[in-house]
Amino acid sequence: MSYCNYQTLRKIMFKLEPETAHTLASIALRSMAHCTLLLRCMKRRYFISHSILKQELFGRTIHNPVGLAAGFDKNGQYNLSMPALGFGYTEIGTVTPLSQDGNPKPRLFRLIDDESLQNAMGFNNKGAEYMLDRLKKLYFFDYPIGINIGKNKLTSDNIALRDYKILFETFKDHGDYIVINVSSPNTPGLRDLQNDQFIKDIFEAAKKITTQAIFLKIAPDMTPEDALRLCHTAVDAGAAGIIATNTTTDYSLVNDANKQDFGGLSGKVLTAKSYQLFRVIGKELHDKTLLISVGGIDSAEEAYRRIKAGASLVQVYSMLIYKGPSLIKEINQGLINLLESDGYSHISEAIGADWQ
Repeated sequence: MSYCNYQTLRKIMFKLEPETAHTLASIALRSMAHCTLLLRCMKRRYFISHSILKQELFGRTIHNPVGLAAGFDKNGQYNLSMPALGFGYTEIGTVTPLSQDGNPKPRLFRLIDDESLQNAMGFNNKGAEYMLDRLKKLYFFDYPIGINIGKNKLTSDNIALRDYKILFETFKDHGDYIVINVSSPNTPGLRDLQNDQFIKDIFEAAKKITTQAIFLKIAPDMTPEDALRLCHTAVDAGAAGIIATNTTTDYSLVNDANKQDFGGLSGKVLTAKSYQLFRVIGKELHDKTLLISVGGIDSAEEAYRRIKAGASLVQVYSMLIYKGPSLIKEINQGLINLLESDGYSHISEAIGADWQ
């Protein structure tokens, strides 16, 4: 689908309520999975595999560094379709032990003037057993998948560790990495778990249950000092890496008249804030652990900026909605051009280049 064609489709979709549009997109992606010819045609058009981008990470070959961020595929329903959109890997979830409806509607808003989204979804998902069943059906699907996990809304913070243990146990033989989500602003009290003791406890629990790579995803609203301390705590406790960042509650970033006073902001309004915090983390940790950058990435130039700041991988979600599936191909092709222009023979040479 060309950019012009997508813009026409976008005009139609944007006349619908955001969750309605998401549901229609979900139906299309699930339907695509049953059409082998369409999947092959789209993958040939959008999927970039190039030696300069290929990396071996968490025991898997990642053909390109652009992944789908958590939040879009909450139940692991679109895995088969993601390579056809060009993604090098995908992160599903956030999944909780038990199914839950999430927060009351309306809870998803387009901030069109800012090319951003505001969501207060609240981990709406069908639960761990449903997702496990989906993953078990991927018999011969050779594609990197991460699983983003969180506690149920009704689970109090003092027993939150129980929920995460259940999820480690459930998915210990599935997926290629697991992400601990304690940074969403849409589950009451969740961000309170971004403390040193809980992070130590959760990684200690994970090591007793699974050998998978475990990542910590952090919020962009922490001070640089607090973020660095928490990241160091996670790495020292056995984290395979850090994902920065989740959505922000800094509503001063928004100019759009449709903004709300609740929920998390993603998309273009998050770009600068996410990059600035990631840059602090990258400077300190790029040579100590695997870093994934997410938040307002909308171009090859922005992705390359995160890579040079220390990211081995990047993720996209909200800007995909504004720019369409050609965005992923454009980012990957642009990265190839930027790497070659700077004289690099492989992406690994550019990771953390700002600090060399």
